[in-house]
Amino acid sequence: MRQEKIVIVGAGPSGLTAAIYAARSGLDPLVIEKLQPGGMMASTDLIENFPGFENGISGPDLSMKMHQQAERFGARFEFGEVQALELTDGRKILHTDLGDIEADALIAATGTDHRMLGIPGERELFGRGVSICGTCDGPFYKGREVGVVGGGNSAIQESLFVARFAKMVHIIHRRDKLRADQVLAERAFATPNIRFVWDSVVTRVLGEHNVKGLQLQNKKTGETSDLPVDGFFVFIGLIPNNHWLKGLVPLNEEGFVVADEYGRTQVPGLFVSGDLRNKEMRQIATAVGDGALVARSVEAYFESKR
Repeated sequence: MRQEKIVIVGAGPSGLTAAIYAARSGLDPLVIEKLQPGGMMASTDLIENFPGFENGISGPDLSMKMHQQAERFGARFEFGEVQALELTDGRKILHTDLGDIEADALIAATGTDHRMLGIPGERELFGRGVSICGTCDGPFYKGREVGVVGGGNSAIQESLFVARFAKMVHIIHRRDKLRADQVLAERAFATPNIRFVWDSVVTRVLGEHNVKGLQLQNKKTGETSDLPVDGFFVFIGLIPNNHWLKGLVPLNEEGFVVADEYGRTQVPGLFVSGDLRNKEMRQIATAVGDGALVARSVEAYFESKR
């Protein structure tokens, strides 16, 4: 079995920042990432609220810069998936498709994934018109009509990107007011090929082999209607990627890991960082702050064991 001093699971902005700080402290961190460095950040078209970039920066570019910076300081990256964590007699053993790895200290930074509606047709047509990434799939809908469900920052930002290609973007929101930041909302209201469907929910995705439309229901009147579209993007919130930690650490009612502001869990040597932790705000900037704090917590943990 491989032995590592510190393993960081997840290479989103929090995991990458923890890797930078841990490497600079001489802790020789190993980062395990399932997909690509940056996590959800890497699929964001334009990031405008991260300090230092007055005109914004693309998610892929910021991800690449963080990854390269971590590597420059000596962080090691391997691409694989963690299936489970075993805690036995104080040992922390990761069961991964790279083999079993024992870590003296472990930072869980696996973040979140997109929440789905759970309606008929959604799962069946996923990848055939149903999508969770406007930046990835928006160009496929050039000159066509699409639906977007959600009213937060992600829904509006992704809709603005898709609107560059689509003939019309129909944003379906269960309320009569957006939750998105005002600057994004105003931008969407001013985009001529974005249309809002207020007080409505999507109850079914229509189509046999590909998306052909959406069945909608008005929450106030109960009236149902069909909206013909060729694509459907879902942005209704996030769920924590906690499957490998269940039963090992306390989770709140939403499934986020309970830890203090320094990322310390009730298990000595097991830390949590970024969007996976229970906290009020989940942004790239807060994830970066978490990563720095948690790396320092790990350093203090090793110092206490000397």
